[in-house]
Amino acid sequence: MVDLALILCEAFAGGSPWFRVGGWAVFGFSMAGGDIHGLKIDRSSGSSSALGRWGMGVVLMLLIGLGVFLWNQTSGGILVKTVRAASPGAVSDAATVLNATGYVTARRRATISSKVTGKITEILVEEGMSVGKDQLVARLDRVNVAAVLELAEAQLAASKAATNETEVLLNEAELEFARVARLAAEAIASQADLDRAEARVDSLKARLQRLESEVRVAERQVAMRQQDLEDLDIRAPFSGVVISKDAQPGEVISPVSAGSGFTRTGICTLVDMDSLEIEVDVNESYINRVRAGQPIVAVLDAYKDWKIKASVIAIVPSADRQKATVRVRIRFLAPDPRILPEMGVKVSFQSEARAAADGAREGRIEVDQACVYQEAGRDYLWVISANKAEKRAVKIAGRREDKVLVEAGVREGELIVIDPPDELENGSAVVVEASWEIGHWSSLSSKG
Repeated sequence: MVDLALILCEAFAGGSPWFRVGGWAVFGFSMAGGDIHGLKIDRSSGSSSALGRWGMGVVLMLLIGLGVFLWNQTSGGILVKTVRAASPGAVSDAATVLNATGYVTARRRATISSKVTGKITEILVEEGMSVGKDQLVARLDRVNVAAVLELAEAQLAASKAATNETEVLLNEAELEFARVARLAAEAIASQADLDRAEARVDSLKARLQRLESEVRVAERQVAMRQQDLEDLDIRAPFSGVVISKDAQPGEVISPVSAGSGFTRTGICTLVDMDSLEIEVDVNESYINRVRAGQPIVAVLDAYKDWKIKASVIAIVPSADRQKATVRVRIRFLAPDPRILPEMGVKVSFQSEARAAADGAREGRIEVDQACVYQEAGRDYLWVISANKAEKRAVKIAGRREDKVLVEAGVREGELIVIDPPDELENGSAVVVEASWEIGHWSSLSSKG
């Protein structure tokens, strides 16, 4: 309440009123030139006198309420000043040796098509859908291919039946040959009968070999027709995200362009989001500032406040003679779903020495020197949580000017006490000091 009284005294001594209500000058008076007549109440309008007294009463009631509020806020705990712990900022302009612009590109990007020409019967993907490797994407009409497969299977069955028949005939011929051989040994059968029986056995063996070969050919035919049938199921060659759908059911698709707008050459376009990288063109006059592995800070045009860590993959060993540039490939160190193909991006090539220094500061917190104090050879600071003070030991990584770099013991965003008062104890109730700014509303007072 004393502080509020002092504030009001300052306001009254300011030299000009803050505002007027009717004929009354509220919260101020004019002392310019030491004229005591500045304290005179303006009663030029009799009708406004009652309104002025009413306005003065309302303002006084508001002041009393404000004083009670401030008293309740400050009487429940120790008044402290605080600051939020923040990271020191990893990237500095001094670390940049070269700037360039480019685009996000996908190293693995494919337009999925079919191996054969056919009519699309079903498409199972849409734009934005994630698909896995070998996942079914679309189906083509399979009526004709299925019929050819059935024919091949029937031919295989016929070849196997002919083979079985020949095996039976061969067994019979071998038995006949054995009987004729015994009869010929006893001079009952002639040599001609023996020769005919032997020839029949040899003929059936040759026929059996031919039929077995035909069975193998028929099996290959069935396998080919089965493969043709599987080729009508179009599958994803790798895991990724569909970024465009280029055909619809009922359209004809072909692996080669047919020279007509009615024939599609692709079902959809698939992108592996884990293969995203940046391609930039660097003027050949500055390519000597770039090398493989160099740290990069990239900023997407869509997220101008987001600094992305990256590094140089390689310098493409060829220059564009018309643009006098050299292409540089850059990888993202941490993939993020916000990064999309064909996005515009600005990159800053970093000095490795400065980048190493910034890397040493990464994950650390910077606080004011006035927040840290020593006790028994250890460093401490006070953290405010739920309006309670917590004494916390910290590990100091370094100091610069009026800042302290804290390696452990505090997290970014926590409230840290500046110049902690002597009466502060662990678990003490505290009130964070508010910043009040009192000013003179001369513009309002001049309006009367």
